[in-house]
Amino acid sequence: MTGTQKEKVGIIGVGRMGQPMVKHLLKHGYTVTAHDISADNVAKVREMGASIAATSAQVGAASDFVILGVGYDEEVNAVVLGEHGLLAALKPGAIIAVSSTVAPDTVKALDEQARAKGVDILDAPICRGRWFADEGKLLALFGGKPEVVERGRAVFGTFASDIAHLGDVGHGQVAKAMNNLLLWITSIGLIEAGRIAESTGIDLPKLRDALMMSSGKSQALEDWDQTSFTWALKDMQIVSKISDQAGLAAPITGAVKELVKEARRIKATNPPQWTRPS
Repeated sequence: MTGTQKEKVGIIGVGRMGQPMVKHLLKHGYTVTAHDISADNVAKVREMGASIAATSAQVGAASDFVILGVGYDEEVNAVVLGEHGLLAALKPGAIIAVSSTVAPDTVKALDEQARAKGVDILDAPICRGRWFADEGKLLALFGGKPEVVERGRAVFGTFASDIAHLGDVGHGQVAKAMNNLLLWITSIGLIEAGRIAESTGIDLPKLRDALMMSSGKSQALEDWDQTSFTWALKDMQIVSKISDQAGLAAPITGAVKELVKEARRIKATNPPQWTRPS
């Protein structure tokens, strides 16, 4: 790409996070081709002005920079390598940015196969929640070659206010896994701390305000209303895989991996009321 020519961007997976990404890309003058298995998601981005593709391959044929926002490792592999997959349709010089949260091994294996076709992988998971996506203030964690990262900065800069280049392909996913490990450790702690504090009759939102001025402050406490634990078990499985491959004892990781199963139910049904109802 030249310095003045904009990438033709494709996005596969335009759910709650992908939709604001499409919005910001279009606002900054990019053409966007989208694909999703949800007709409702497709309708929303079509209304924004995105072109719609029936398959991943059609996205690849129309794009030179494709962002993946699907949920699981198996889905990433399917849309890239499967029938009507992305990789076979992309031209040499194209980039696949994996913004899904997956195992580092998954993106490294894709990188090997993509390079054989003259295509590069940008390891590019994103952090912060849906409200940050709406405002174009996500954090992108990049792993990849410097020239690939530079192309990625222009595209991701439309919806990410912060971009960190952590190293090679795979290191972006390592960073995301460690971020999420710390998030879920803290969030489990907030359930326990909230339950204990509530038993004393203290006003929990007042306690939250105080903690946010103290060493108990955390992003998890600040964003408590956004936390759902929906992806927590998958995140912890990725962390456990990394630690197992390294032969490292990780007792806290193991405990949190089990605790997030129940935490999802608690957060959805009867969580500590750290914030007042709006």
